[in-house]
Amino acid sequence: MIIAVDFDGTIVEHRYPKIGKELPFATLTLKKLQEKGHRLILWTYREGKQLEEAVQFCRSKGVEFYAVNKSYPEEKFDQNTPRKIHADLFIDDRNIGGLPEWGVIFQMINEA
Repeated sequence: MIIAVDFDGTIVEHRYPKIGKELPFATLTLKKLQEKGHRLILWTYREGKQLEEAVQFCRSKGVEFYAVNKSYPEEKFDQNTPRKIHADLFIDDRNIGGLPEWGVIFQMINEA
């Protein structure tokens, strides 16, 4: 599956524009999802320097994304292109019902 993952409030606590403390088991779960063959896309409001800081934070934890704020790495955006991306699932703290614990997220995806 292609899984789009938000950053602030999902991988780390909300502290934008700073990087908050990692949520328990967030990057561990993302790494396990990658090991199972899922493609991860970082899908976040962040841009520029703040975006690069988020990517570097995840990279330092061993999480490399297939794409960042894009459906695929080569995708180009202009003002006529919507920023909506293609993904099978979206993991975001602003889901209806909020963000489940990362262990629950892993179980839900593996049962799908």
